Amino acid sequence: MSTTDTDDALIEAGRKLFAGEWQFLSAAPTIATLPPMRGIEIALAGRSNVGKSSLVNALTGRKALARTSVTPGRTQELIFFGVGPDLTLVDMPGYGFAKAPKDKVDAWTATVHAYLRGRPNLARVFVLIDSRHGLKPIDLEVLDGLDKAAVSYAIVLTKADQLKKGELETRIAETQAALLRRPAAFPTVFPTSSREGDGIGELRAAVVRLMSERGIG
Repeated sequence: MSTTDTDDALIEAGRKLFAGEWQFLSAAPTIATLPPMRGIEIALAGRSNVGKSSLVNALTGRKALARTSVTPGRTQELIFFGVGPDLTLVDMPGYGFAKAPKDKVDAWTATVHAYLRGRPNLARVFVLIDSRHGLKPIDLEVLDGLDKAAVSYAIVLTKADQLKKGELETRIAETQAALLRRPAAFPTVFPTSSREGDGIGELRAAVVRLMSERGIG
């Protein structure tokens, strides 16, 4: 079987997996309220308004599974969505902006850090970066923390349809170069567009590959 055939098979397996019946599982404002572990978890992190909820909806083929908002910082809990017993997506609070009192921001930031450090079935964090702006200092701080905690992560470039082809290729190359010496970084960068559907199949396929590596599915 050729590499292309393998990729096509993974993309089809991803389509079938994500076409399942997704459900909201829980919202956890504290570590004590985390749901029981099941299968693997894929967490989505990123600056506020980078498109996390839109990506959840695009991956699952649901228009409103995750709430989208023009108000940055609206998600203030870890939001868990599941399909079957084997896969959970976790929509994390956006960083960099929050329309909330500082003590609340500090509390859920501590919850996020504790979750990342101590969730054994967390298979990977997809760190979303707006492709129009690239990696910013606050993003690099988050990557530093993931490297330090030895949490596997991959970069997902969002809103890729808003760049010209040459601009997007340059952004991908810049991002890959920034990851070279980062020990917990997955080398592949995923350009996506939730609006156009670009890259969604490849991202689903990456999840299927992760599940296979864990002996799940």
